[in-house]
Amino acid sequence: MTVSIPFRLMRKVLAALLVPALTCSPLLSQDQAEYTFRVESEMVLVNVTVKDKNGNFVGNLKPEDFTVLEDNKPQKIVSFDLENVDAVAMQTVPQAKTLSNGPATNQPPQQPQATPAASDADKFADQFKDRRLMILFFDLSAMEPDEIDRAVTSAEHYVDTQMAPADLVAIVSLGSALLVNQDFTSDRDLLKKQLRAFGEGSGQGYEEGTTGTTEGTPDTGQPFTADDTEYNIFNTDRRLEALRSVAEKLSHLQQKKSLIYFSSGMDRTGIENQSELRAATNAAVRSNLAIYTMDLRGLQALVPGGEAQNASLRGTSPYSGQSMINALNSNFTTQETLVTLASDTGGKAFLDSNDFTQIFKGVQQDTSQYYLLGYRSTNTAKDGRYRRISVKVKLPGLKIDYRRGYYAAADYKHSTKEDKELQLEEELASELPTTDLPLYLNAAYFRLEPMKFYVPISLVVPGSQIPFTRSSDRDKATLDVIGMVMDSEHHPVTRIRDTVKLAINTASEVQKKNVQYDTGVSLSPGKYHLKFVVRENETGRMGSFEADFVIPDLKSLPLKMSSIVLASQLQPAKKGSSSNPLIRDGEEIVPNVTHVFSSGQDLRLYYEVYDPSRVNAPGVVEGAASKTGIHLLSSVAFFRGKAKVFESSQVELTSLNVRDRKAGVFQLDLPLNSLKPGFYTCQVNVIDDAAGQFLFPRLALLIRPQAKTSAPSGTN
Repeated sequence: MTVSIPFRLMRKVLAALLVPALTCSPLLSQDQAEYTFRVESEMVLVNVTVKDKNGNFVGNLKPEDFTVLEDNKPQKIVSFDLENVDAVAMQTVPQAKTLSNGPATNQPPQQPQATPAASDADKFADQFKDRRLMILFFDLSAMEPDEIDRAVTSAEHYVDTQMAPADLVAIVSLGSALLVNQDFTSDRDLLKKQLRAFGEGSGQGYEEGTTGTTEGTPDTGQPFTADDTEYNIFNTDRRLEALRSVAEKLSHLQQKKSLIYFSSGMDRTGIENQSELRAATNAAVRSNLAIYTMDLRGLQALVPGGEAQNASLRGTSPYSGQSMINALNSNFTTQETLVTLASDTGGKAFLDSNDFTQIFKGVQQDTSQYYLLGYRSTNTAKDGRYRRISVKVKLPGLKIDYRRGYYAAADYKHSTKEDKELQLEEELASELPTTDLPLYLNAAYFRLEPMKFYVPISLVVPGSQIPFTRSSDRDKATLDVIGMVMDSEHHPVTRIRDTVKLAINTASEVQKKNVQYDTGVSLSPGKYHLKFVVRENETGRMGSFEADFVIPDLKSLPLKMSSIVLASQLQPAKKGSSSNPLIRDGEEIVPNVTHVFSSGQDLRLYYEVYDPSRVNAPGVVEGAASKTGIHLLSSVAFFRGKAKVFESSQVELTSLNVRDRKAGVFQLDLPLNSLKPGFYTCQVNVIDDAAGQFLFPRLALLIRPQAKTSAPSGTN
């Protein structure tokens, strides 16, 4: 016997999104599709530079000359390679593609190239052997036009005078979207053409917002200063997500990659951006990508009264010295994140300098010659903790340089609250469904006003898939629910986020039943796309379900009818849910999502008819102004194949029983004990006798034999 038990501790209907969803291009041109197969590898890569006392690179070492320790425990070197970029012959290096499997954004369309097959893996890897891989990342969302000019000028100077034959350079930009402007190439003309495309109109001119106070801000004549803290958090997360996307795209290349990040600083708001910062640095470390950060503001002269182009500062802070302290603190915080990105990924930060060419020299020096050591950590715990790396050389008198550590991968139990929330957000935005946790969804519509409908949404998870933990005298579990309703253009309309806590006397009661979560939203007629993700919080398994949903414009229909809800249970109505049409007389109808019933249950059907035609009262002349009454007829028939096996008695409505919504409501209760177990087609007959209109919607359902012993149904 399968009975749906709705666990509904909270019903939330959130308003439309105030901030658009975070969207970053997957580093592919829009006319191409990519299929990604993920393979986890526990290989830890360490780039090691060894120099003698004169500063010359030592290039004749072997694996046995190195000792690698992780948290003071020796590790076995399983991969060893010497990358010698300086040894590349002075010849034209062919263009190679890895950021996108197709043409660059500014190139004419070509036929998409297939990813190299396993037999061609060595040839594909040889394209990047002994190459210096550099990505120029222009953060246009955080730079003014003059700062973009400085970045472009320094990059053009590098291409003209510093670019070596072994250099393969790619150009990436972040404006309204993350774009691959030029894939890896050594062609100077292609690079300069793209750099020139970053004109003065490219800058977004973004400035860090305020916290709502007017003290110490320029007096522009506006008495109110908006609090932009949440926007700052979103903007920083978006930029960190873009860096992570680039790192993940390059993870299939073992060589050291260098990303030069051009920006005017990056501010973090407390710990709100910590999760995304950790994700970006971890992705870079796993991909062997070093991030070199450049502050395009250069050497700044901070003055107590503010810059000349700004209005005079409000308040007393210009006279107390607080404005100067605030300016220094602001400059420091925007540079601190750049330093963190560089130091945690093995790169360097170039700050407070007007010589923007030094960053290219630093990258070339760090990647000219180095050893690439790989090992599999003996610590298999996925605890997300920082692990310190120590590399030693047996030969005396040598100086070595390497990355000092990394953060281990974290399983679900060891993930932080921020990481878990980010996991839900990423799954909601993912184009590929997750099926680790079975999930079923059902939605219906009921008219509240002429252009407003209530949409009850039900999610069902099999109880056997939810692990419970024993606490005191009850079994407990929690489910995280996140969902989004999008319009026909896939723009977010409504967002739902909830955590459901389950607590029962014994988990065995749920094993043969379903756990159901119900919520609802208000929508206007149109086409929508629903996507929901549910995660059980013991092992972190997730399931997603998405479907298209249409709310018809009933004005054009001769017989206006709602969805039909099938149910077998009622539960006490929650307070504050008066807009839900499924609540009547203090009880709420619990939709049956699976349409599976037991022969010992009663089948409840609920549906509504709107604006039915009226009939003349007795004795009133046809066409007279006074008309009263309606005449709606309805019944339910069951079919097995083409044969009708049962039909209920006819129900008649002669007046609107929900006048405020101009609806005639049918609520039928049919016992199923007279029907044999099996599959049925349930046909609902609805007739508007006054208008001569009728509808015969059909639904499929399954009647199962009644179990000899079964736990009583109930609600929680």
